[in-house]
Amino acid sequence: MILNKISTKPPKNFSKKETKKEIKALKEKLLLLQTKMYAEGKYSLLIVLQGMDASGKDGLVKNVFSKIPAYGISVKSFKVPSKEELAHDFLWRVHKETPKKGEIKVFNRSHYEDVLVTRMLGFVDDDLAKKRFKIINNFEEIVAQNNTIILKFYLHTSKEEQEIRLKERMTNPEKYWKHNDGDWEMRKHWDKFRSYYQDLIDNCSAPFEWNIIPADENHWKEVLVLRKLVETLENLQLKYPKLETKMEE
Repeated sequence: MILNKISTKPPKNFSKKETKKEIKALKEKLLLLQTKMYAEGKYSLLIVLQGMDASGKDGLVKNVFSKIPAYGISVKSFKVPSKEELAHDFLWRVHKETPKKGEIKVFNRSHYEDVLVTRMLGFVDDDLAKKRFKIINNFEEIVAQNNTIILKFYLHTSKEEQEIRLKERMTNPEKYWKHNDGDWEMRKHWDKFRSYYQDLIDNCSAPFEWNIIPADENHWKEVLVLRKLVETLENLQLKYPKLETKMEE
């Protein structure tokens, strides 16, 4: 999958009205499936979200999972490591955040930050990044052995759309809180950052492939993610557990 050859936009026949209807229906299906998964207690779902700044990760989490009750989902974002975290291996802080049985866990920025931002800032060189690719693949295999389904999404945004969204954060009072001068600094290195994403997609698509999600249009982005979530959970053939009781009818 070559990112520069994949469109960031919806297809020409895209209809926002029809897509919004589909999103609503898929969210109801996702709620039912998550309830079954929680009740059965056999599987868990780990969702990995990555993307350039302003690709819409926060909005996707808010809109796609709005129907899921709090007990069935949690979100974790991996920021700059703390002093304690730096005293351990780079996946130490990640492993303890993986989902328990029945839970959906969203990594909104994930363990892949340790081969992206760290590499951009020069804390990790190319050789160490390649070693970490292998470690990450092994880590995901270990997590999957506990009946955790892993879905990885790269929100694929154009440089032009990113600029529009970053500017909106400086002109719309409701989005001032999202503004970060550092995002504009990182934007200067767009091509390099994109090459690092290409590198991890090339090296970390096994055993779990990346889903490349065109993200310039939010509703299209959300419907694609929802389709994949619903399809994945339906394939598990989830069932409510049988009644266990010693009471007489």
